[in-house]
Amino acid sequence: MMTRINDMEFSLRDLLPPILLGMYRKIRGHYGSYRVCTTWDEAKESSAGYDSDPILKKVKESLLKVKNGESVYERDSVLFDRIQYSWPLLAGILWIASQKANRLNLVDFGGSLGSSYYQNRKFLSHLKELRWSIVEQKKFAECGKREFENEHLKFHDDLDECFREHRPDAILFSGVLQYLEKPYAMLEKAQSLGFEFILIDRTSFLRKGGDRLTVQKVPPEIFPASYPCWFLSQEKFRDAMNARYQLVEEFDGFEKAHVMDSIFKGFIFRRK
Repeated sequence: MMTRINDMEFSLRDLLPPILLGMYRKIRGHYGSYRVCTTWDEAKESSAGYDSDPILKKVKESLLKVKNGESVYERDSVLFDRIQYSWPLLAGILWIASQKANRLNLVDFGGSLGSSYYQNRKFLSHLKELRWSIVEQKKFAECGKREFENEHLKFHDDLDECFREHRPDAILFSGVLQYLEKPYAMLEKAQSLGFEFILIDRTSFLRKGGDRLTVQKVPPEIFPASYPCWFLSQEKFRDAMNARYQLVEEFDGFEKAHVMDSIFKGFIFRRK
């Protein structure tokens, strides 16, 4: 760990899931580190973003292999020979479907080209109806429509448009809230639209204290990128949800974190 008064950098080693540690150990330099920032503009100026064409190309190529049965599982463009499930999240999704006559109508906000859909589709194939809608950046949504859209999987670049068209019951934020400039504004947006269920997974929280803004550098063997990343305050997050939504369950994410006394967590909420 490297620490200075106004600038902290620390290794991603403890943040990566075990399956990526072998890849991490091959990496040299300060890739995979986080640097604390004071403003979003400062963090953005130090970032290379998640909207570059090379990243989209790599994600597309990886997920096409999953779609075509050439590989089993993809996450963040990396291919694996075994699916790593978020079992509490999958249980929550099936619990929602069971209350909707075995039907699931869900929005996956920031869902890439269908990573979570392909991860869980084996356990969803029996449903009477399945609508998995993804809201993503425009380039990703356009690619999704061309290469991945089917009777169950749909792509949009606007949440309001998606909600009007499909009237989904649930919205999923999996590993995305911490990368938004205003995560609490997005939570407010989801609540104001009236989703009955809000699902959250793979989200980085501080065990105590306020929100912390950082710049995350991705190990280049995954893809060359860096972007602003929040470690959210658990107390502030709960306050943002508790007025209109009831906590059904919370759970630890499968990523393990020991940086700045942080943890990856998931939550299942239902509208009061």
